Amino acid sequence: MSGYSIALAGNPNVGKSTIFNALTGLKQHTGNWTGKTVEHCTGYYNYNRNRYSITDLPGTYSLSSFSREEVVTRDSLLNGDFNCVVIVLDSCALKRNLRFALQVLSLYDKAVICLNLFDEAKKSGLTIKHKKLSDLLGVPVIPSTATKKHGLNELKRACERVCGVDYNCTKTELLKKYSPIEDDSDIIKQVFEECVSFSGVNNVQKRTEKLDKLLTSKTTGIPIMLLLCAVLFWITAVGANYPSEWLSAFFEYLKGRLYFFAEAVKLPAFISGILIDGVYTTLSWVVSVMLPPMAIFFPLFSLIEDAGYLPRIAFILDRFFANCGTHGKQSLCMMMGIGCNACGVTGCRIIETKRERIISVLTNNFMPCNGRLPILIAILMMYFAGEALGLASSFKVALLLVLILVLCVLISLLISKLLSLTLVKGEASGFILELPPYRKPQVLRTVWRSFLDRTVFVLGRAAMVAAPAGAVIWLCANVYIGNISILKYCTDFFEPFGEFIGLDGVIVMAFILGFSANETVIPIILMSYTASGTMTNYSGYEQLFSFFSHNGWTTTTAVCMIIMTIMHFPCSTTCLTIKKETGSLKWTLLSMAIPTMCGITLCAIVSHVMKIFV
Repeated sequence: MSGYSIALAGNPNVGKSTIFNALTGLKQHTGNWTGKTVEHCTGYYNYNRNRYSITDLPGTYSLSSFSREEVVTRDSLLNGDFNCVVIVLDSCALKRNLRFALQVLSLYDKAVICLNLFDEAKKSGLTIKHKKLSDLLGVPVIPSTATKKHGLNELKRACERVCGVDYNCTKTELLKKYSPIEDDSDIIKQVFEECVSFSGVNNVQKRTEKLDKLLTSKTTGIPIMLLLCAVLFWITAVGANYPSEWLSAFFEYLKGRLYFFAEAVKLPAFISGILIDGVYTTLSWVVSVMLPPMAIFFPLFSLIEDAGYLPRIAFILDRFFANCGTHGKQSLCMMMGIGCNACGVTGCRIIETKRERIISVLTNNFMPCNGRLPILIAILMMYFAGEALGLASSFKVALLLVLILVLCVLISLLISKLLSLTLVKGEASGFILELPPYRKPQVLRTVWRSFLDRTVFVLGRAAMVAAPAGAVIWLCANVYIGNISILKYCTDFFEPFGEFIGLDGVIVMAFILGFSANETVIPIILMSYTASGTMTNYSGYEQLFSFFSHNGWTTTTAVCMIIMTIMHFPCSTTCLTIKKETGSLKWTLLSMAIPTMCGITLCAIVSHVMKIFV
């Protein structure tokens, strides 16, 4: 069996990854380019007794040395290690995509052009003469609709022919005229006019323009965005409630079985305490609290992304970020941070300049992740939703969460401005943003891929960190010096500081021990108040409200708890991700210090003001 190497190149948002997944299936792996933090995927497929290795190059608009993605793609193509390059173009935006195609063809003769989204082009009234385009460029041109797997066999056949030793790759007269340095736009215009004709009414474009007038307008854009966030939070809050209770009940039942098993095998109490009351209880809390909201939030977020709305959010917020000396793409990273700050930090790779990328990394933690959302929801439901905990109160909580989200964005903008004037000086770069057409999301595929790629991945990473942390927390609560546990010594030590910022020593210690996973903060608080040595579950918000009130919580405590939940150091997983992405301990420590100092300062101010007026 012969082996060939293929590169997959194209602009962002052309369906390149969809083609890659359709060709390789599960026969793929993800890694980083040597010396880079830009990820790449490599997969394999077999066709006619030949094995093809296919590498998904980073999506980029050109081969100039501007962003890390462009550098990686250009250097990879210049190395000349590929037998064939598949250039994926968006059939609906062919004129814009042709510039990149000509740049690649100036480097590689052995190439295949894949006209993806060919069905959408037809619906838009576009007729693309792909055979004429093939004659002008001198390479095979294959129409495809990757989401429906149309044209993939033809693409494989074309790659087989181009990779063959007998393939004749002679440059056409048109390509001889083209120079990537001069980047002659007249040639692109000539190719487009000869190969593309338009007939009928472009309904897709008209629909896109109408929606954009509504969704990106200065008048209606922001209110619609906030309303969409409120609905998203409401669905997450309401939908996650019952599954969390079911999972919690299941894990409590299983915990009883584990106790029975430990007694049956005569496991020492110390060992069963660490494993069951420490590791298992922490893991069960992380899973029961994180899984339901993530399983709802991430797929919904992915559907909005798949529909083409996320770039509109970046467009709406771009002027605010530009005024703060940073980049409009930071808004997309912040949206990712709502699901998981580690994912948000990784998403900062889409920002081209190092300076603006650092600012985005340092401020991403101001967005409440899925580990902190349950804490916020619990406090809002107990202290600010009213007595009846029904659908109306859930929607009220959703609106309050939106207000908190707005506050987080404003704080991020303020800190970004301060950073751009002090530690990370410089001017904001230009922002080139492609607004893709609105598309009907592939619901089942999107939900499933989101569940696997985001929910399961984030949950698994959190569980790996939470397991050893559970053992540490249990040891702190069960190892005694004299008659007092280490945890009690620590909470007493932090008590004066906690009172100064409107909290108490137990809450401060809970945040410190919750460094491994934010989901453990409330269980640690319950464990400390009860002095049980075991993290405690609770059956509902009313019981939790009564328990907290009995231990001295007031409205001031609740407000300061919300502030500190939003503004404190990132979890251990996010810190490790920041260190990996920046390669700097300095930026990692600053990412921890900045939100923590903001939270302490704001809590101190709010608590002292509320003590005067409340």
